[in-house]
Amino acid sequence: MIFADMVNRDTVPVLEKLLAYTEARQRVLAENVANIDNPHYRTKQLDAKAFQQALRAAADRQKATGSSEFELPAGEDFRTDDEGRLQVTPTERPAENVLFHDGTNASVERQMAMMAENAMMHQAASELLRGKFASLLKAIKGQS
Repeated sequence: MIFADMVNRDTVPVLEKLLAYTEARQRVLAENVANIDNPHYRTKQLDAKAFQQALRAAADRQKATGSSEFELPAGEDFRTDDEGRLQVTPTERPAENVLFHDGTNASVERQMAMMAENAMMHQAASELLRGKFASLLKAIKGQS
């Protein structure tokens, strides 16, 4: 019980959700790149800014209420299931660029840039989570 409270009250739930989201977003972006040459293919999107705002709201609410439960509010393209796992549903929002002559809306450069940004976010979250667990392990072992 004490260990669960220590893990669930801090940044661990935020980082876990962020890792799950960046993993799902990387799959969506890779699918977009893989289909870049398919005529009339429309890119799928996961709104990273909306997800980050939901994470912040959930963390602020948890801090304000002092609850040990981390409840991420559902967004347009993400939600948590009954067991707390993140579920995503990519959308086909209008592209930020124009349609090309073959009916696609994908720019490989833009998709690759979003993949790089997403990979950096995933790496940062995994390093922070690794550090958090390393600190907990030191505390358990009684090391300073």
